[in-house]
Amino acid sequence: MVTGDAVVLDVQIAQLPVRAVAALIDIVVMLLGYVAGVALWAMTLLQFDTALSAAVLIIYTVLVIVGYPVVFETATRGRTLGKMAMGLRVVSEDGGPERFRQALFRALSGFVEIWMLSGAPAVICSLLSPKGKRIGDIFAGTVVISERGPKLAPPPAMPPALAWWASSLQLSGLRPEQAELARQFLSRAHELEPALRDQMAARIAGEVAAQISPPPPPGAPPQYMLAAVLAERHRRELARLSARPAAGGFPMAAHFPATPMSVAPMPVAPMSAPATPPPAFAPPTPPPTFGPSPGPTPPAAADFTPPPAPAPAPAPPPSTGFVPPA
Repeated sequence: MVTGDAVVLDVQIAQLPVRAVAALIDIVVMLLGYVAGVALWAMTLLQFDTALSAAVLIIYTVLVIVGYPVVFETATRGRTLGKMAMGLRVVSEDGGPERFRQALFRALSGFVEIWMLSGAPAVICSLLSPKGKRIGDIFAGTVVISERGPKLAPPPAMPPALAWWASSLQLSGLRPEQAELARQFLSRAHELEPALRDQMAARIAGEVAAQISPPPPPGAPPQYMLAAVLAERHRRELARLSARPAAGGFPMAAHFPATPMSVAPMPVAPMSAPATPPPAFAPPTPPPTFGPSPGPTPPAAADFTPPPAPAPAPAPPPSTGFVPPA
C-alpha cells in the first residue's frame, strides 16, 4: 500500500474467510437489534394509523441496515463489532483513516450486494480483486486490512562497504512488489540450500539492478547488494515521514542531520572599558514629611530669670480705743 506521501506501508490485506466471519457477526448483531425494535414497534405503534406504522418500520429498517455500519465505522475509524472481534479495519487506499463519505458509500453498496443479492456480488468481486475488495470498497476507495498479522522482520542492516553506493541510488523505479520479494528472500535466506540461495540471490539482484541506478559496483555479492538497497529505501522512507512538519509547528527533529555538526568557535573581541565611568548610584532622597509647624523654641533652662516677687502690703496700725470727734 502506498500512502499519499509516496511511502510504502507493509500491511496485510484481510482474506475473504475472515471478512465473512466478521460480516456474519455484524449480521447477527443487526438482526438482534432489528427484532428488538420490531417488538417495540408492535407494542406501541400498531394502534395508530397503518400508513404511519409502516413508514416507521421502513425508516427503522433502513437505519439498522445502513446506519449501523456508518455510525460504527465513522466513530471507531473503520471498525464494527464484527471487525473488532476479528481484528480487521477499513482504511483508505492511501493508508489514511476511513471518512464518513466512504463509510456511507460502503453501507449503501452493502445494502444492495449483501442484503438484496445475498452477498454473491461481494464474494465474486473479492475473489477477483488482488486486494480482496468488494464493490463497496471499489466505489469508496477503501481496503480492509488485518491488524493481527504477523510482525514483519526488521529491515536488513546496511553493509558498510556499500554505504557510499547506496546513498547515491535512484530508487523511484523500484517497484514495491520487487522490494517485497527481496525482503522475503533475505529473511529466509538462511533456511535455503547454499546452491539454491546463490541462484535465487543472483536472479533477484539482477531484477532489482535493472530498476535502479547507478548499477552496483563490480564484484558486489548479490545478497549484500539487496541488503544495501532495502536498507537505503527504508532509511529514506523514515526520513520522509519524519520531515513532515507538525501541525502549526516546526519540522520534527529527525529532519536535522543525525550526527551533530562541528562548529568552529567564533573569535570574540575583548571588551574595552568605557571612556567615562558610569555615575555612581545615589539613593533617592526621601520625600518631605508634612505636619504642624513647630512653635518658637523655648529658652534654655540656664538663661531663664524668674520675675521679682510683689512687695507685701503694709500692716494696719494697732487699735488704741481713741475715737476722733465728729
